[in-house]
Amino acid sequence: MTNKTMEAWHEYVRTKNSTVLKEILADNVCFHSPVVHTPQMGKAITLLYLESAHDVLGSDAFAYQRELIGEFEAVLEFNAEVKGILVNGVDMISWDEEGKITDFKVMIRPLKAINIVHQEMGARLQAAASRSAN
Repeated sequence: MTNKTMEAWHEYVRTKNSTVLKEILADNVCFHSPVVHTPQMGKAITLLYLESAHDVLGSDAFAYQRELIGEFEAVLEFNAEVKGILVNGVDMISWDEEGKITDFKVMIRPLKAINIVHQEMGARLQAAASRSAN
């Protein structure tokens, strides 16, 4: 089964082309972080989180291991390495009839992985906040 939303997502992961990501995110997308308690609402904040996550996790060691893709949702299991820590996680993605991502949830294990991703993401998000404040 070919799915345009998942094809575009994989293109973004491969190329880090933010234009591709912007095109497939719904304006009212909801992002669920593995380390932030409340859902993050909207395209701008979701872009920030996903681009930061790509910076943290998107090394040569990143690879999707399994994918379960339905008509309007997918679960993608990934492995990555951050500062010598192995990260195992799942992206749970839902999209609408137009192919726009409406919900994106990331779950990560083990605890060491959550801690290092939290630390690295925090640094990148703080840097982004500082840049936008100037």
